[in-house]
Amino acid sequence: MGRITARRPVVKITLGVGETRRPDTLAVEEPLEIRIAGTPLVVTMRTPGHDVELAAGFLVSEGVISAGEHFRSAIHCGGPGTGGPLAGTTENTYNVLDVSLAPGVALPSADLARNFYTTSSCGLCGKASIEAVETVSAYDVAADGTVVDAEALVGFPDLLRAQQAVFDKTGGLHAAALFDAETGELLVLREDVGRHNAVDKVVGWAVLNDRLPLRSTVLQVSGRASFELVQKAVMAGIPMLAAVSAPSSLAVELAEASGLTLVGFLRGRSMNVYSRADRIRVPAHVTV
Repeated sequence: MGRITARRPVVKITLGVGETRRPDTLAVEEPLEIRIAGTPLVVTMRTPGHDVELAAGFLVSEGVISAGEHFRSAIHCGGPGTGGPLAGTTENTYNVLDVSLAPGVALPSADLARNFYTTSSCGLCGKASIEAVETVSAYDVAADGTVVDAEALVGFPDLLRAQQAVFDKTGGLHAAALFDAETGELLVLREDVGRHNAVDKVVGWAVLNDRLPLRSTVLQVSGRASFELVQKAVMAGIPMLAAVSAPSSLAVELAEASGLTLVGFLRGRSMNVYSRADRIRVPAHVTV
């Protein structure tokens, strides 16, 4: 589809030097409408690419599916009204995705539908009710016996940053990566203009590869840790979430209640552990 980045003219002003005109590379942001069996469910602002993963991960986060076998297929729809600046033409803008669930999987409740599209900064805006946020996971994260070496954990942000190809061009995307807790292997990384979308794409990768629940993994994110990111990790069976920035108070509360290890301010050689610090193996010579 080739719409991950776009070129636009910009005037750069440098005080004491003057101004120059040049093209600038921007991260593309477009709406994606997700439908289930032809019925609209949600519209989210996202960076195009890995849309099927985004839809699959979103459905896990909302409790609609909990295993790869629940997700049957998805297809982009075209034609009039499919979104974008040329809405109303017959061009396929790839901004509508229709998902088919496996036989026997219940269709989402009408109460789950969002009243208006989410923005790239807040995946919870427009919930029909606050009760819909309190989704119950199919997996017991608290029972996961994963232990991660602190020496390996402090290296994850640099490994994530090194793989952010689109961020290097635009400076405008969030990233989420999944690491194997035992080996430190980077399993998958996704970028998106919305931090929640980046996580949904990672979880969706797991759905399409039939890897749920994601036991013995660490979810590393490039920004802060919000309530919704903790919820998405819990729903996918991920036992540890690490962020380079701060968590919110509600994110910490949910992590504590769910038994998820929540790490914030993971920078350089230090970190703050807000819940389940027993999962982090600290070298014996280090005083805690």
